[in-house]
Amino acid sequence: MNLYEHTIIARQDASPSDLKQLTEKYSKIVEKNNGEIIKTENWGLLNLSYLIKKNKKGSYIHFKIKCNGKVINELEKNESIDKKLLRYLTVRVKKFDLDANYFSKKEDLDKDNK
Repeated sequence: MNLYEHTIIARQDASPSDLKQLTEKYSKIVEKNNGEIIKTENWGLLNLSYLIKKNKKGSYIHFKIKCNGKVINELEKNESIDKKLLRYLTVRVKKFDLDANYFSKKEDLDKDNK
């Protein structure tokens, strides 16, 4: 089994329930194909570097997945036809960094340090 970090960017007008549905939809695809979701992170609404399909912002969802390459092919095939998504990216990694939380709010970090 290989380790992958997979990020999707949903449209800026997606509601929180839409984001939850997207997360569940793609998690089920991975699990149905004998993959395993190690961690899911919702990075929130972030500015895009450039306009994508007339959107200035996008809602980022990040998955840490343990699976084989066929699962990633199936995942990306479904994402390429999804109108709610702007972009997706999959990167194969040697090991997961489960400790760092790069996109947490500054207030959350202050609470953790106390």
